[in-house]
Amino acid sequence: MPDVTTPRTVTLLGSTGSIGTQAIDVVGAHPGRFRVEALSAGGSDVGLLARQAATVGARAVAIADPERVGALRDALVAALGPDAPRVEVLAGPGAATDLAGRGSDVVLNGITGSVGLRPTLAALAGGSTLALANKESLVVGGSLVKAAAAPGQIVPVDSEHSAIAQALRGGARDEVRRLVLTASGGPFRGRSRDDIKKVTADEALAHPTWSMGPVVTVNSASLMNKGLELIEAHLLFDVPVDDIAVVVHPQSVVHSMVEFHDGSTIAQASPPDMRLPIALGLSWPARLDVVSPPCDWTQAASWTFEPLDEATFPAVGLARAAAAASATHPAVYNAANEQGVAAFLAGRIGFLDIVETVERVLGEHDGVAPDAVTLEGVESAEAWARARADEILARS
Repeated sequence: MPDVTTPRTVTLLGSTGSIGTQAIDVVGAHPGRFRVEALSAGGSDVGLLARQAATVGARAVAIADPERVGALRDALVAALGPDAPRVEVLAGPGAATDLAGRGSDVVLNGITGSVGLRPTLAALAGGSTLALANKESLVVGGSLVKAAAAPGQIVPVDSEHSAIAQALRGGARDEVRRLVLTASGGPFRGRSRDDIKKVTADEALAHPTWSMGPVVTVNSASLMNKGLELIEAHLLFDVPVDDIAVVVHPQSVVHSMVEFHDGSTIAQASPPDMRLPIALGLSWPARLDVVSPPCDWTQAASWTFEPLDEATFPAVGLARAAAAASATHPAVYNAANEQGVAAFLAGRIGFLDIVETVERVLGEHDGVAPDAVTLEGVESAEAWARARADEILARS
C-alpha cells in the first residue's frame, strides 16, 4: 500500500486553468495528503495565481510572460501580506520547465498545448510521477516522452485515459482485444457538415456536458480532441491505433472501456467531473476518499452509444493516419490544429477550416522515422506546420 502518512509533494503546472483550479480544490479537500511546492501559469491572471500560492503555501511560482513579473510580485504581497516568507518567482518561456524538473513527488502538467512538452520531459528526467493532463506533449513528443519515462511514471489525467488505466487493472495487457474511447459528440452531434459550416465560436464553446478551457472545448466540438486522445492512448498503452475504437456516448458517464479477448468489456463510469481523474493522478495507485458524487443507482437513467460520424467529423481518421505516417506527423497534426483553433476563436476563419487545414498540412509533411527523432527535430516540424497552417488560413 502507498504511504498515506507522509504528504506527497506536488508541482502544479497550469494552475490557473481548468485542470489546475480543480486540482487545488482536490488538494484542499484532502488536508495532509499533499504539499504543493510550486505553481506555474501563463501570467494572464496573476491575482488568481497569487491567491492560489497563498492558499496552498507554495514556495515558488512561475509565469511564462516575463512582463507580468512586477504585477505578480505586487499580487503576492497583497495575497500573503508584506511580512510573509518570500516566494520565489520565476518568469519566461523556460520557467515551468525549471519547476517541473525540481523533483516533486508528483508533477501535474495541466498546461494547454504543445508548449507543455519540455516541462513533461523535465518532470520525467527529475524522477517525478507525471500526472499528465497535457495530452499534446505526449502526442507531439511521442517516442521522446516514452523513452524518457520509467514504467509507471506517467499517470494519465484525461478522463478517458484514466478510465482505461483503471479498467486495465481487471486483466493482463496481453488479454486486451481493443480500447474503446467514448466521446460526448460535442455541441454539434447529429448535425451534418452543411449544418456546421457557419457555426460561431460561441456555439462551439457551448459544450453539453463538460466545462473546459476554450481550446479543449473547440477541439471537442470538432472531435479533434478525440483524435489527440486516440494518439495518446496508442502511446500510453502500447495498443495499435487500429485496435482503438471511438464511440459517441452523449451522457459522458462511461468515460472509456477496455474490451478483452474473451468478450468481456470493463467500463469506468462516474458523473462527468474532472476532479476524479485529477485526484487519481495525484494519488495513484491509491484512491482518495469522497472526491466526487458517484452515480445515483436509485434513479432511472439511460446511457446511449452511437457510431462516430466520420464524414462530418474526419479529425479522428486524420489522427489514425498521422500516427501511422511517421513519428512527427502527430506533432504536425497538433500544431496545425492549434493555429486553426486560434484563428477560429479570433473570428478569422470558419469552423470547418480548422480540420481542413490540418489535413492539408499533414499531406505536405515528409515525416521522420522514430529512431531519428530529436527534440529539436520535433520543434522544427511544429514550427513548419504552424507557419504553413498560417499561410493556408490567411487565404481561407
